[in-house]
Amino acid sequence: MDAPLADDASLMLAWTGGDAAAFKVLYARHKGPLYRFLLKTAKDRTQADELFQETWARVIAARDRYRPEAKFSTWLLQIAHNLAIDGFRRQKPLATSDEADAIFANQAAPEREQPEQALSEFELRRRMQQAIESLSEDQRETFVLRMEYELSLEDIAAITGVGRETAKSRLRYAMARIKQWFA
Repeated sequence: MDAPLADDASLMLAWTGGDAAAFKVLYARHKGPLYRFLLKTAKDRTQADELFQETWARVIAARDRYRPEAKFSTWLLQIAHNLAIDGFRRQKPLATSDEADAIFANQAAPEREQPEQALSEFELRRRMQQAIESLSEDQRETFVLRMEYELSLEDIAAITGVGRETAKSRLRYAMARIKQWFA
């Protein structure tokens, strides 16, 4: 098999059959996008590192059960999503709603409200990251899956375990919030 040119499902099936080189190609192909997804989802590098390792461990453990019914990337991201959700459930809130409101009320006006400030490319990236972080977990995840992986609403719905219309609504609200952030 010409592994670098093969599709993900063929590589996964070849690896299940014992072709270690096929896994190396799959890993190289998906490690960057998966890690970026986890960084944006977890918002903590240590947690993202742990989720990244656990996701690949789960892929390795489940390789004999893999069926190419969905895209490999969808299957991979669904594993990562489920692990991230489990992690969020185990975390205690850092602040109550009232504490968070008080903190935000005492913050100075953000730089984005100062029109005279020229934005460099770095500043634009920083603001985009802030905008993404301002989204709810569901909206952020949907937005990242759409923008980073260019997944369809159906794939996003499958990964996150919601209906297509819910995924569409989350994406619409996320896009509106991002646009509002830059307005």
